[in-house]
Amino acid sequence: MLEDLVLLHGFTQTSASWGGLLEAGIAERYTPLAPDLRGHGTRAGARPISFEACVGDLAALAPPSFTLCGYSLGGRLALRFALEQPARVRRLVLIGASPGIADDVERAARRADDAALAEAIERDGVEAFARRWARQPLLRGQPREVAAAAHEDRLRNGAAGLAAALRGLGTGVMEPLWGRLGELDMEVTLVAGERDSKFVAIGRRMGDLIPNADVVEVPAVGHAVALEAPRVLAALL
Repeated sequence: MLEDLVLLHGFTQTSASWGGLLEAGIAERYTPLAPDLRGHGTRAGARPISFEACVGDLAALAPPSFTLCGYSLGGRLALRFALEQPARVRRLVLIGASPGIADDVERAARRADDAALAEAIERDGVEAFARRWARQPLLRGQPREVAAAAHEDRLRNGAAGLAAALRGLGTGVMEPLWGRLGELDMEVTLVAGERDSKFVAIGRRMGDLIPNADVVEVPAVGHAVALEAPRVLAALL
């Protein structure tokens, strides 16, 4: 019998972002479920957008027991869910994810930055924002075909939904979870791309605090491991 696998995409993405992973043969082992998160894709108009609401969506949608894999924003949601309903998560896989910003001043600054970016999305529209988003250092160096696919996926979203998601699910409004990492008693795999030095460091710090954690650094890729190296991720899963 195939195991159940729930995949949570990142900010600006949709469920389509997992296409490479599915093509890499993950369905031979798992029954995958890849929902659109609130504010994204088919759920662009879903409100309210908050961590509580998204965790509730996942609780209602997911099977009783499953492997949970999240990327970036999806990873932060996956971590929150695993802490709230640990009995349902057989294994947790976090890709380029963090437990939030521990420092109050830094978190407030990020919240202000996210609010300004949300206003820019509403003012300039999705296409202009998508091009700006792709230029950030976190995503530099992607192969041309990967960058093109990522841009196409971002255009499946609307300005109002992305702005609301940033305000409701951004790192600046997220309750930091560093102090709760020791509660995770399931197998945890922390994945980051070699070129993503920020999240490599975060993954190592998280690995020191989680009892049963494996930290994996994927060679020659950046933040978007699922887009740049889907076969490697499929093998890890």
